[in-house]
Amino acid sequence: MKEAKQALDYQREEVKQILDYEQEAVPIQARKSWISMFLVLIAIGVDLSSVLLGAELANGMTLNQAILSVCVGSFLLAILCTICAVVGASTNLSTAMITKYVFGKYGALTFSIVIGVSLLGWFGVQVGFFADNAHIILQDLTGLDIPVKVLSFIGGLLMMTTAIYGFHAIEKLSMWSVPLLLGLMLLTLFLTLKNFPLPVELPNVEAFTFGSAVSLVISIFIVGATISPDISRWAKSKKDAIIATFFGIFIGNSFMIVIAIILSKSMGTDDMMRIFIILGMAIPGVLVLTLAQWTTNTSNLYSASLGFSLVFPKIPKKLLTIILGLMATSLAVFGIYDQFIPFLDILAIVVAPIGGIYVSEFFTVKTEFKRYENELEPKTIVVRSIIAWVIGMVVTYLTTLQPTGPELFSLTTVPSLDGFVAGFVVQTVIGKFTNRKSITK
Repeated sequence: MKEAKQALDYQREEVKQILDYEQEAVPIQARKSWISMFLVLIAIGVDLSSVLLGAELANGMTLNQAILSVCVGSFLLAILCTICAVVGASTNLSTAMITKYVFGKYGALTFSIVIGVSLLGWFGVQVGFFADNAHIILQDLTGLDIPVKVLSFIGGLLMMTTAIYGFHAIEKLSMWSVPLLLGLMLLTLFLTLKNFPLPVELPNVEAFTFGSAVSLVISIFIVGATISPDISRWAKSKKDAIIATFFGIFIGNSFMIVIAIILSKSMGTDDMMRIFIILGMAIPGVLVLTLAQWTTNTSNLYSASLGFSLVFPKIPKKLLTIILGLMATSLAVFGIYDQFIPFLDILAIVVAPIGGIYVSEFFTVKTEFKRYENELEPKTIVVRSIIAWVIGMVVTYLTTLQPTGPELFSLTTVPSLDGFVAGFVVQTVIGKFTNRKSITK
């Protein structure tokens, strides 16, 4: 009897490890405590794009102002992501499935395609970024001149492996990579300050105002806030989701940027790979480069596969992830890194209002989420949500900087955040009006 029970438990565990619940709520027995999600979110935040931002802030601001702007921006971003995460933890649904109720079946298909294409593009961009930096450090370390396209192909295949096996694989990768990453970066900081003390800063004209710096810090992950439910849906409780998301985003988004600011100020260069080489840490530098991009990029492909699972429900998620991963890797090999940023700006205009719309629907309007609670099928299309989406996109476009947008006005100084707020406000106003109208009838 004991052996039979152990075999049954083992089978259940195997099933739990295989299933990713892309088209249903994560069941109670598969949900996790805050610590696993916390590590995943830190891993997502620790990437090389943060290093680039840190170097820019270091070149354009005093040390104290730069670090303060990062802390303030990351704090505000953490609050925004936490609000979105609560929706995921309350429903235990992916972002794509949430939009199925908020926008209707057809509206959600549009969202899934848009966010899927956006994240595949980011995957390709990050792979290209990895390949360029790997080419530099490997050439300095070994003298080998490995073509960037070859490194892009290798990097893309590596980064798609964990996404194929879903959240469980990403969780395991984060559990051992995050302590190693943080330890290596802290060691790099210690060696830098020991050998290259911070210079005395002379008064100068700052390239960034404090507000613009805060805006940049928020912008680096604002669209990621919209897909927060893809991680928080695994939470055992809303409390677990709140703790994991707030501290995971705050620490993950600020850690690498602050380290990059200090290193750039001390070394007088914004080339992180060059800093590792100067410190005699070329091999640790390769580890940091690989792990930082791997942990971040695998989540891009993971969320893309969740979105496309709604579009192609009959294709097994593992197979779909492999197909999408190969497509995104091909984009990297053919140089999307050099051409895709303007397109990503356009996609940000489309994606940004969506988070505000589903947050409004969950916390203030509540109509469509009652359908979910009562186990009713989602509507074919929710017109008021589509209207809010269109208005949110218009606001985002009008506040976006040139040349992508006309920059006619600004609400928060962050165009994508403007879209989020616009989506929330319009959804709330229309939703409350239609609810009141239905009651009076």
